[in-house]
Amino acid sequence: MSYPHLLKPLDLGFTTLRNRVLMGSMHTSLEETKGGYSKMARFFAERAKGGVGVIVTGGVAPDHHGKVHAMAGKMSKMSEALPYREVTKAVHEEGGAICMQILHSGRYSYSPFGVQPSSTKSPITPWWAKAWPLPNFGVNATIDHFANCAVLAREAGFDGVEIMGSEGYLINEFLVEHTNHRKDKWGGPYNNRMEFPLQIIKETRKRVGKDFIIIFRLSMLDLIEKGSSYEEILQLAEAVAQPGMADIINTGIGWHEARIPTIATKVPRGAYTWVTAAVRQHLRSKGLNVPLVAVNRINTPELAEDVLAKGEADMISMARPLLADANFVAKAASGRSNEINTCIGCNQACLDHTFRMERATCLVNPYACYEEELIPKPTTKPKKVAVIGAGPAGCSASLTCAGRGHDVTLFDADAKIGGQFNIAATIPGKEEFHETLRYFNVMLKKEGVKVVLNKRITSVDELAEYDEVIIATGVVPRKLKMAGMDHPKVISYLDVLKHGVKVGDKVAVIGAGGIGFDVCEYLTHGKKTPSLDVDVFLKEWGIDKSFKARGGVQGVKPEVEPSPRTVYLLQRKTSKLGKGLGTTTGWIHRLGLRKKEVKMIGGCSYEKVDDQGLHIKVKSKDGKESSQVLDVDHVVICAGQEPLRELLEPLKKAGKVTHLIGGADVAAELDAKRAIRQGTELGLKI
Repeated sequence: MSYPHLLKPLDLGFTTLRNRVLMGSMHTSLEETKGGYSKMARFFAERAKGGVGVIVTGGVAPDHHGKVHAMAGKMSKMSEALPYREVTKAVHEEGGAICMQILHSGRYSYSPFGVQPSSTKSPITPWWAKAWPLPNFGVNATIDHFANCAVLAREAGFDGVEIMGSEGYLINEFLVEHTNHRKDKWGGPYNNRMEFPLQIIKETRKRVGKDFIIIFRLSMLDLIEKGSSYEEILQLAEAVAQPGMADIINTGIGWHEARIPTIATKVPRGAYTWVTAAVRQHLRSKGLNVPLVAVNRINTPELAEDVLAKGEADMISMARPLLADANFVAKAASGRSNEINTCIGCNQACLDHTFRMERATCLVNPYACYEEELIPKPTTKPKKVAVIGAGPAGCSASLTCAGRGHDVTLFDADAKIGGQFNIAATIPGKEEFHETLRYFNVMLKKEGVKVVLNKRITSVDELAEYDEVIIATGVVPRKLKMAGMDHPKVISYLDVLKHGVKVGDKVAVIGAGGIGFDVCEYLTHGKKTPSLDVDVFLKEWGIDKSFKARGGVQGVKPEVEPSPRTVYLLQRKTSKLGKGLGTTTGWIHRLGLRKKEVKMIGGCSYEKVDDQGLHIKVKSKDGKESSQVLDVDHVVICAGQEPLRELLEPLKKAGKVTHLIGGADVAAELDAKRAIRQGTELGLKI
């Protein structure tokens, strides 16, 4: 398939972008890493080399008060701008363009020195983080700081800036009554509230001139009560689109404090393009032709092309998809879209890392942000390598070894590759995992890996011809010690998700880790699939598509399809269920199950299973115990896993060079991020 709209250059008058792909802003923590500018240069240069039209960096604060946290990047003086020249030079040498995002965190700052329009408390920052109301002179100073930051960005070699006006950061806070309670000229009527971003754009344009890209990130759907109305959004968009203002308007969806998912894998592909499309249509009706950018969960060139072809947007923003595959654009342009390593929207290695102040990377692409550390080099001593187990760890090890010149054979006892990923892909909301399986299948064939399926290796003799063996055989479910484990009511998560055992109307799930939550998601799923149907998703999360509700949600009641089963989710710990889930997605899973009325019970001890059901004792927070019998048809055991490594000792005794990776190495949690990274790192060493 060709992608004429996606690959079409975009003429901005004073410069032309080579295509319609904008790499969206994404904080990687490289800025705070030792040698970070060099690493950042390599990271962005790889994306420029891969064909991206224009790159937008992670947010850089215009002053001390705007920093997201104490160690975050700031650009208020020349000494802070000059190190970025290494980054911009590297991008330009690869034929790319790069803009720096100017982000003032406002009340989202993890700092006691933050500022905001009025005295309010963010629900997502620590108790000690304090944001002080800006006095009038402080507002004017902040406008000056934004413009000064843009001037410095130009000195650093950037082609432009993106002014961050969405996601609940400072500019967004000025725009809405939710956070702006001011009585002066910066508060009250919307004309006053929107003056802050307009003055920032005007002052920035005045200082940087006409031949410098200004992108404004406009919050088109706040997803909070007392957010912007649709009429207010259009009013601001019209003002920003006037000649001499912004060159590009990027779309912002949702505040960080909004309890509605916007980019996670449970969000359907292209779930929010209708928002950009409506604003674009309005601007065109007013004769305003500024390019608009569609965002969020656009992860394939086919979808991107469709959005552009239908006139819903002029550009496509992709952040995580370009983390997952630096060569996304180049592969699409050369007819190799089936080789794209697709972003699955998991957030596990990117946003979760960022919010823990760790260096970002990618679950499906461990090279991301580690371009200087993980460097594939052709081997000088080709070996015959056997990989036992074709799960994520085994597949990544096989690809890396074969790509370096080793002769690799990949064995698996199953009829298809993928291991636990095949199980994950059956979960509603995790359909994207099929894309990783597709990628592995395509690339294993391309790299010449010999894949032998339906073959269980049971003896060392079968591996005699190989120089080295990689054991990636995964895990087996841990057996729970409880009376009645042989009762017909008791089944494992594999019985449910892999073997298709029919489950009754009343179910208890033992174990509230990731697998337990997945099983509950699977069991409470009805006929409709929100992650595959935009309209169903919007209704389930209470989002108004008619543009009548303020913030897109005010007064809207979610319409949730009832669960076909009564489900109990149990754990031994008295702590919050799902505490160990993803930093940025755990709340989505917990809230999703609450919507399905899953009964979550912590502090359980499991007594027995019999014809009556599951007998448990529940310990309250004050230490008191009470006995209960859950009248259920089935009890699904999700109580952890044990490593499957029965070949390890025989291979060692035989003197075979043997490696252990993935769940076969550590089975505490099914961790695809660690498994794929282990496989990659090992493949680079052999």
